[in-house]
Amino acid sequence: MAKRLSTGPGRRVVSLAPSVTSILFAMGAREDVVAVSRWCREVADVRGLPELGDSWANEPSALARFRPTLIVGSVPYRPETLARLLEYPAPFLATNPRTLADIFNEIHLLGALVGRTRAARQLVRRMRSEMDRIARRVRPARRRPRIYAEAWPHPRISSPPWVAELIDMAGGKMVVPAGKRIEDAQILRAKPEIIVLAWTATGNRSRPESVLRNPRWRSVPAVKSKKVFVVPDAWLNTPGPPLLDGLRALAGLLQPSPPGAAR
Repeated sequence: MAKRLSTGPGRRVVSLAPSVTSILFAMGAREDVVAVSRWCREVADVRGLPELGDSWANEPSALARFRPTLIVGSVPYRPETLARLLEYPAPFLATNPRTLADIFNEIHLLGALVGRTRAARQLVRRMRSEMDRIARRVRPARRRPRIYAEAWPHPRISSPPWVAELIDMAGGKMVVPAGKRIEDAQILRAKPEIIVLAWTATGNRSRPESVLRNPRWRSVPAVKSKKVFVVPDAWLNTPGPPLLDGLRALAGLLQPSPPGAAR
């Protein structure tokens, strides 16, 4: 049986991803959200909203009491959990953005689904405008600093492709493939001059000492000069409005003087 999507008054959205919650709230759709993932408190003021699991661990029975008309999740997905969520009699939107273009498209899609098409357009314009403003104020350099940004240490995984785009806007160059498992040998060959740690679901608790004390990385320029920095994971790993804070942080790290934006 096809699942009917409510696009009129009475929408009841369950958001199982911080990125989705940040987008909906930024569009003024908080009143449509009836429950959120427990991870969403890192990116939005979700006080008063019930908290659930996410697309990795959840049960349809936990959703039933909220009578959702739309459920939205994002990676990572656990196949067993996804199968159970799809059993629930409400549409399930599964998102997996990789680039900034994907993120902007997702904002437009969510805006259409919750009846806020205009607000979605305005949000995308605001984000693009702020990104352009920061990029314009970045001091041009004869050679862009070489950057390695890390999203997880065990196994080592580089930050997503949208982070590589932000690094480019901030005046740097990501020197390993984005969003991939990375071996020590790749870092040695890439010779990053700055290392940025934004480990998923750790807040600002990434551990620079684990990099600085890695005996295999002693010859890496960033380690030799102790240029290993932590950026709150929500600012780089939440594909939505929090990325603006991430871009400001990256610009502050890569530029001798911040490009006019708060660090």
